[in-house]
Amino acid sequence: MDHVLTLIAPAGGPVLDQAHLHAARAALKALRATVGTPRWLKPGEAVDLPFAGIAPGEAAAAARAALGAAPIDLAAQPTEGRRKRLLVADMDSTIVTGETLDELADCAGLKDRIAGITARAMNGELDFAAALRERVAMLEGLSAEALERTYRRIAITPGAAALVATMRAHGAVCALVSGGFRFFTARVRDRLGFHLDRANELIVEDGRLTGRVAEPILDRDAKLATLRGLAAERALPLSAALAVGDGANDLPMLQAAGLGVAFRAKPSVAAAARVRIDHADLTALLWLQGYAEEEIAGADALDPRSR
Repeated sequence: MDHVLTLIAPAGGPVLDQAHLHAARAALKALRATVGTPRWLKPGEAVDLPFAGIAPGEAAAAARAALGAAPIDLAAQPTEGRRKRLLVADMDSTIVTGETLDELADCAGLKDRIAGITARAMNGELDFAAALRERVAMLEGLSAEALERTYRRIAITPGAAALVATMRAHGAVCALVSGGFRFFTARVRDRLGFHLDRANELIVEDGRLTGRVAEPILDRDAKLATLRGLAAERALPLSAALAVGDGANDLPMLQAAGLGVAFRAKPSVAAAARVRIDHADLTALLWLQGYAEEEIAGADALDPRSR
């Protein structure tokens, strides 16, 4: 079979069962697809359904309609080249659960005000670079010690450690590319074992934020350029890349990558992305690549000396 439909349930439930699989299978057969034998990647959580004879977009749309409101994520894609050799991941609200700039603003009593601007920028309603400069300017004079306090509040998104460890164990290059700040990305890089990180630099003088960001700002164009550059450096086609993010500044790289995943994304991004994960955690990106449960590495699978 030259294509595969993957159904994914959230870890911990509700369970993906035979009724969901039957509904998806029937939907594909109604389009006169040839449907193969299901392969469970993890019982109750992820299953592959091989198929041929129809386009992946048709298959995904039909399965989605058949599953209705069930909290099941799904994607249809070619079988060949499914496992990716380059991961480019956004950080805020993707690899970590929140927005680090919003949390930093909380130290200045400005979280609600700044979070409102963040939400509009991430949904593509504001120019990203201008919105970043505006928000950082509001933090002028804040003690740099607040950066460390903010980092201690960061929570890693479930599945992120397994995603990086498993892809590294299978030879992929893993990059963290953020419109946020290197103070945070460098620490998250080391914590999870990314090979490299790229982000913006906050300007600090005399122990306080100046309210300025070093230029040029890493924005949507820079994220796309980073994806292309990392692939070119390693002589990889973009089809061999996996990109994941949630905001409007991630969309160009999501659309350029062989597998671009909008992860619990802002509405405008979810609507434009070919693949979206709304319910499951980041382990979903491994199921999408066809990794079975026994192939998934824990964070401790990495040799610390290789980081």
